[in-house]
Amino acid sequence: MSPLAPGLLFLLASVSFSVTVAVLLKLARRYAIDVRQAIAANYAVTAALSWLVLRPTGAQLESAGASWWLLLVLGVLLPCGFMAMAQSVRYAGIVRSDAAQRLSLFLPLLAAFLLFGESVTARKAAAIALAFTALFCVLRRRAAGSQADAPAQAGAWVWPLGVWLAYGTVDILFKQMARAGAAFSGALLIAFLLAGCCMTGYLLLRRTAWQPRHLLAGVALGAANFGNIVTYIRAHQELPHHPALVFSAMNMGVIALGTVVGALAFREPLSRLNMLGLALAAAAIMLMMP
Repeated sequence: MSPLAPGLLFLLASVSFSVTVAVLLKLARRYAIDVRQAIAANYAVTAALSWLVLRPTGAQLESAGASWWLLLVLGVLLPCGFMAMAQSVRYAGIVRSDAAQRLSLFLPLLAAFLLFGESVTARKAAAIALAFTALFCVLRRRAAGSQADAPAQAGAWVWPLGVWLAYGTVDILFKQMARAGAAFSGALLIAFLLAGCCMTGYLLLRRTAWQPRHLLAGVALGAANFGNIVTYIRAHQELPHHPALVFSAMNMGVIALGTVVGALAFREPLSRLNMLGLALAAAAIMLMMP
């Protein structure tokens, strides 16, 4: 067996789990699942699995807690991003939503130039330009046929854009925590706990009628969500000398598999401009490889 095989298997699992999250959100509407309750249950599951699998130490939790204001922002932003993803999958489909989520990785890169004083190279500037062009092409849809179609037409680009902003900002915040010396496992656990509390508090204020089937859907969502995270970490651990391979394979793999699943399983229509956007997204990711 090739020494790369275990890492590649973890990568394949991570890609599959990531697309599974989008599929579960797509199916939620079909089976009348309250996505809000499912998301709240999802964070209870991811927090429990983070504690059991990642086993953060007291020192790691303490180092993460030192960046408390970042954790509070993450606690609000994580469920907001998940809700945006759910709405994006509903109105724009799996293909566009997954592409928007993957293209969000260029937002921290842009922030590094504008906020943190990193030098701009020609290749990175070209990658960012390609990524923004890809985002425009992926989100572009034909004009609404009637006035009744207008809200769905607006949702088809507003929600993916919200996914792009939310996930990109979350990435920036986690990078800031890493700069401050916070341990990833401790930060992840605390962020999940705060996100769960935030979502549960919102539902209690709305006097939501809790139902077991919505919470069970959240258990499946949380298992897939955590599976995506832990297998991605394991892929990096198994391939410590190939970070570019993990980075590019993960992002292009999600876009490719999401396109196949969205087109074949859910018959999501894609224009030539959308397909061009997916190709540009892949090119931008390749350009970012060291």
